[in-house]
Amino acid sequence: MDKLDIIFELQHKFDEDVKKNRHLEGFTKEEWLQKRTLAVLSELTELLNEINWKWWKNPKEVNEAAVKEELVDILHFFIGMCLDMGMTSEELFKIYIDKNEENFKRQYGKSLKKGYELSDFKNE
Repeated sequence: MDKLDIIFELQHKFDEDVKKNRHLEGFTKEEWLQKRTLAVLSELTELLNEINWKWWKNPKEVNEAAVKEELVDILHFFIGMCLDMGMTSEELFKIYIDKNEENFKRQYGKSLKKGYELSDFKNE
């Protein structure tokens, strides 16, 4: 079992435990996706608060441990969404590989989808 498989398995166990102990078995797949999307947005906000995004405010020292924890929180909810969609770790990996290849094609004008190509324009 690889690390991604383990993450999927642990998330599944956790989600099932939460559903059972908090009596949340009645939600539809769509409702779970909505809830987890909102949770990801909340976690992204918590991440933003850790990384000095407010240019109008004096910066504080970035707590890298807190940043990493927020990233893991985002991963928890993301993997939960994958599970809600019936996606396995293998399927996530395959779709990721395919999309990564497509993203490279887009950058170099080799994709059927236009508008992403690199140009000679440079920001100075």
